[in-house]
Amino acid sequence: MKYDIIVLGSGPGGYVTAIRASQLGFKVAIIEKENLGGICLNWGCIPTKALLKSAQVFDYLKHASDYGLTVEKFDKDFNAVISRSRGVADGMSKGIQFLMKKNKIDVIEGTGKVKPGKKIDVVGKDGKTAEYSADHIIIATGARSRELPNLPQDGKKVIGYRQAMSLTEQPKSMIVVGSGAIGVEFAHFYNAMGTDVTIVEFMPNIVPVEDEDISKQFERSLKKAGIKIMTNASVEKVDTSGNGVKATVKTSKGEEILEAEIVLSAVGIKSNIENIGLEEVGIATDRDKIVVNSYYQTNIPGYYAIGDVVPGQALAHVASAEGILCVEKIAGLHVEPIDYGNVPGCTYATPEIASVGLTEKQAREKGYELKIGKFPFSASGKAKAAGTPDGFVKVIFDAKYGEWLGCHMIGSGVTDMIAEAVVARKLETTGHEIIKSIHPHPTMSEAIMEAAADAYGEVIHL
Repeated sequence: MKYDIIVLGSGPGGYVTAIRASQLGFKVAIIEKENLGGICLNWGCIPTKALLKSAQVFDYLKHASDYGLTVEKFDKDFNAVISRSRGVADGMSKGIQFLMKKNKIDVIEGTGKVKPGKKIDVVGKDGKTAEYSADHIIIATGARSRELPNLPQDGKKVIGYRQAMSLTEQPKSMIVVGSGAIGVEFAHFYNAMGTDVTIVEFMPNIVPVEDEDISKQFERSLKKAGIKIMTNASVEKVDTSGNGVKATVKTSKGEEILEAEIVLSAVGIKSNIENIGLEEVGIATDRDKIVVNSYYQTNIPGYYAIGDVVPGQALAHVASAEGILCVEKIAGLHVEPIDYGNVPGCTYATPEIASVGLTEKQAREKGYELKIGKFPFSASGKAKAAGTPDGFVKVIFDAKYGEWLGCHMIGSGVTDMIAEAVVARKLETTGHEIIKSIHPHPTMSEAIMEAAADAYGEVIHL
């Protein structure tokens, strides 16, 4: 069959791309080998947030007396928590099915492989191969858990994120290797459920992409919750021959043996670019990524790539934005390249982390003279009333022109607050304009205004 656009992969990059293409009047098909919605919806962003919500509710029950409430009997049902998470993911996947039908997008089930001449072979679940063609083919095959040679995943004792959200039994102890968003979110969930958790991080700070002040506050919070943390450390090898796992960890003081029931490898992701026909078509790759221009065109006309398979932040909202821009460019609309310096990053542990723009260290390295403001949630009426006073908002401005260089938050609900900074930076808003924009009281968002005021010596509530 012939289409205007075929999208290979139905994650948040792929399905969003397909819908926008359909809105623009293209005849569209999408190819998916597993479940609509891809990893994010089925095994990533969405089901992990369901797990974390269960952990939050369980934590509230444990601290009910802090709110003047008495809860005499409560417990967790680990399998029910996992089941709820899977149910949320399944419901969302069905929602994508509805959107495909609503937008008249053909869903082709099977494993796709691009071919020269703007064609794709799809091997269906019955083993039969069908050929499809299109004027434009967009590759959105995403990524998977990266495996280290010295930390091979067996899916039982050494696992990746996919197994971590579908275990049939709660482990008594767990070693989490890597402290990026995936690692710390699972560390928080399992710790809240009662698992003894140790995080091993190669870099000097956990959540190493974040501002150092955020990293230090987050480490204090995790340690307060009972999570053990080892930084400047690396897992050299694992022994799975016994009942559990023995991990040899190299530190500045020498080697140490850690024992646990399970090791969760959260050391990043690997792009899914193998066995999809790139070599046969002649599509260029570099360091595990497909090479594209600012509009996601590859070196071969008619072939495009978006999401985790191209350079840039491997985030669901980035993949969606790239796909929309890609098809709008194909349609001849006026579009501008994405500003990857204004992409928000979020971590959904407790406390949450949200950030956008430059860290203080990055800003200083670029030679800016800075005005920095911080406002702690301990001074926020809303945070105190909610019982969530930990954390702060940190803002970074260029002292010369007032440009908002970066915004970094840690605390309850900050992932819902960061968009203010993203929009403000997009509109080239200055610190003074934030200060003079009335924020509602009492809200967590007041902390942004107060932090900006602190940067300019005008803070009221500190």
